[in-house]
Amino acid sequence: MGTLMAVSLINPDRHVRVPIYHHVAVATGSRQVHIAGQVAWDENGDLVAPGDLAGQVAQVYRNVAKALDAAGATFHDVVRFTWYAAGWKREMYDAFNAGIEQAALEFDLATPPLALIGVDVLFEPGILIEAEVTAIID
Repeated sequence: MGTLMAVSLINPDRHVRVPIYHHVAVATGSRQVHIAGQVAWDENGDLVAPGDLAGQVAQVYRNVAKALDAAGATFHDVVRFTWYAAGWKREMYDAFNAGIEQAALEFDLATPPLALIGVDVLFEPGILIEAEVTAIID
């Protein structure tokens, strides 16, 4: 047997399947990691990909990866992503997914439960997307 994973991702039987996430995460571990809202800033605080939702989603994943690494965690330790999208409209879904696909080329992503919440505005103009992340590690 391989190493026991701290996070098991589950889709309940006879429940709709969504390709970008599982509906349930079961976590075992002793330390929780809570990552504050991450936006598409680079290390200098400059906005990456202005006006480009896919590009901003990918940058958010880059920032989350740095935060997870600093805590000794990976995307496979994540139990929840909560996304906030400024001015969300259903037509934005393809660009959101394209950003996830772009991030998947850079990182070994897991598909933990996620929520996408539309909001009027985020921290400052130009920020299209923000993510809060929770992980658990031993």
